Amino acid sequence: MRKKDVLIMLVTLIVEGIITYLIASFFSIRFIEIMFFVGFAIAGGIFYFLSSGGPMARYNEVQVTAQTGIIHKSERFTTKKGPIFLASVLFCLIGLVFFLLLIAEIIPPSAK
Repeated sequence: MRKKDVLIMLVTLIVEGIITYLIASFFSIRFIEIMFFVGFAIAGGIFYFLSSGGPMARYNEVQVTAQTGIIHKSERFTTKKGPIFLASVLFCLIGLVFFLLLIAEIIPPSAK
């Protein structure tokens, strides 16, 4: 991996950590309790916006074909797996590990 990609991944992890911290503070829960869900949502959003040729593209092609009668060439499904997406998946996986440790009560529940 290039230095640039590592730096982008590091910045992405920091930004996701800040977003998770703000959400955890707002709902008064621990950071690690919500880390997986925030990571999953961000990774899913990044995957959705970096992909092309999926169900939405097919829907739009069908709509245009129905209105114009011209059949368009179908676009193949592709996705870009760049450093931002990989960092989001890593954040999600780290959150999953912490979440499983919480469920197994290896990490004790918060004392309130």
